[in-house]
Amino acid sequence: MFNDIGPLELVTLVVLAVLVFGPEKLPKMIQDVTRTIRKIRDFSESAKQDIRQELGPEFKDFEFEDLNPKTFIRKQLDNDELGLKEIRNGFDLKKEMAEVTDAVHSRESETSAGSSTGSGSGGGSVDMTKKPEKPQSDERPPFDADAT
Repeated sequence: MFNDIGPLELVTLVVLAVLVFGPEKLPKMIQDVTRTIRKIRDFSESAKQDIRQELGPEFKDFEFEDLNPKTFIRKQLDNDELGLKEIRNGFDLKKEMAEVTDAVHSRESETSAGSSTGSGSGGGSVDMTKKPEKPQSDERPPFDADAT
């Protein structure tokens, strides 16, 4: 329940409790808190049992922790009825990315070689490394009054 509380934080809480409640009332307060926590746990367990009974016998082994998506996926991967381990082992992301990168680089080298040897008007390829040409004249683009 208190997995993320460190020793320094625990000592601080104890000192604060002694200062706030006093050494005389502190044991009674601890008993009251533990009794309340115990009642809440009992109430939650009885609610879980009631839900399991209402769901029927096919959900007898149902755990509410299974509703957590991470737990559900982990349980399904361990079950492996769908053959997901074979798919996961057969798929190498680094290899796939290397193939895609090689294909892109070979296509870039082909287009750059074709555009440098060709006349420049055929092929329909666009060289993305060139900067766009600016218009020769100092004319402004047409003004559209409806667009502004």
